[in-house]
Amino acid sequence: MRIALELARAAAQAGEVPVGALIVKDGAIVGQGRNTPVAQGDPTAHAEVLALRDAAARLGNYRLDDCTLYVTLEPCTMCSGAMLHARLGRVVYGAAEPRTGAAGSVLDVFALPQINHHTQVTRGVLAGECAAVMSDFFRTRRAEQRAAQPHPLKDTALRHADSTFGGFAQPQWRSDLPALAGLRLAVVDEGPHDAPLTWLCLHGSPSWGQLFQPMLPGWLQAGRRVVVPDLPGFGRSDQPKKEKAHSAAWHVQVLRELVLALDLRSIVLVGHDDGARLGLAVAQAEPARFCGAWLMNAWPAGPAPDACVQWFAQAARKPSWPVGRAMHEVGDIGEVGAEGGAQPQAWNLPFSQPGHRAALQAWPRVQAEMPPLPMALLAQWSRQQRLWVQGGEHDALMPAPAWRQAWLQALPQLPPAQLRLSPCGHWVPLCAAGMVADAVEYFRP
Repeated sequence: MRIALELARAAAQAGEVPVGALIVKDGAIVGQGRNTPVAQGDPTAHAEVLALRDAAARLGNYRLDDCTLYVTLEPCTMCSGAMLHARLGRVVYGAAEPRTGAAGSVLDVFALPQINHHTQVTRGVLAGECAAVMSDFFRTRRAEQRAAQPHPLKDTALRHADSTFGGFAQPQWRSDLPALAGLRLAVVDEGPHDAPLTWLCLHGSPSWGQLFQPMLPGWLQAGRRVVVPDLPGFGRSDQPKKEKAHSAAWHVQVLRELVLALDLRSIVLVGHDDGARLGLAVAQAEPARFCGAWLMNAWPAGPAPDACVQWFAQAARKPSWPVGRAMHEVGDIGEVGAEGGAQPQAWNLPFSQPGHRAALQAWPRVQAEMPPLPMALLAQWSRQQRLWVQGGEHDALMPAPAWRQAWLQALPQLPPAQLRLSPCGHWVPLCAAGMVADAVEYFRP
């Protein structure tokens, strides 16, 4: 059996399922074989069949009634039938095969009374060593498969083909964050990692990292690092099938783990809408890593305007809610040059297939779970001239007068230079490319 084990190991090295067999007559080896179905393209090229062929050729007789076959794994039905046809005297196997074994595990071909020849069976010889060869092989193969596909799609999630999205910076893929539990997260990470500042850009619902594309060239030209993740359930990131997967605490934890995994420091948070709220929760948990914030179309405290609440309720309630058109209605995103944005198709893409809307359905609940803004931290950044709060003059979800009043109530000491309005709607980042140079200067280390 130890010689059969060596044949099995040779099969494993060749990429075949590690099974080895040999045939003995009168104390001498008269035939041997190892699995080669892959190499030969032959489904019958099992170790036992090859050993039988070898022995029959050497002995000049297909009948092997005086022979014993040793094999590392319980034979299958095909091999068992071949042994019976050869009138094999005895078969000795090592490890049992609970899925296909035909010598007692699944069925016992050798014990059928209807067959006119009965081969003697000896089970479990060096079973532990034989089983270890099999388990080591499949463990190694699974590891190789994971290495070849480092981000396998979970059964509980959906994923668009990478070719679905174009025209945006190529993301890095992360699935190693504990909170992701194997989900794939799309993260754009560009610029020098030792830059004096890192701009961490966080979108809200229903947008994705595309929202910040007009701003990237200005930051990169200034020598800054820019990190733009797509939140789980949005953009190019994996989308959990069930809305219960989403919670405010989970999204905050994912972002916090990303900040730590990338070792981001001297971070200026660029948060849009709920992305601002999520990012500020991370900043409150990791204050030493953040040095300021540029908040866009973010509601500071208290109940959000009815228009905003109803808008997100529609997104959750209507299964065919037109994402691109709805975004256009509150922010003029339809044409390049209007707010510098992409065509509505870019915003439809993440939700264009059935079942990809769990995040939209969950978002009103996620919003209700959001922690309050860290006003003490914002007040500190304001004093340090590290805070810039910006809204849209034509924001249909957060009307400018109400938005301005809400911020002044939340931060009465906020100076006018830090509370700004832009001539656009709810999607300030799409028209903010021309403001990047001012922001670089304002947040200069």
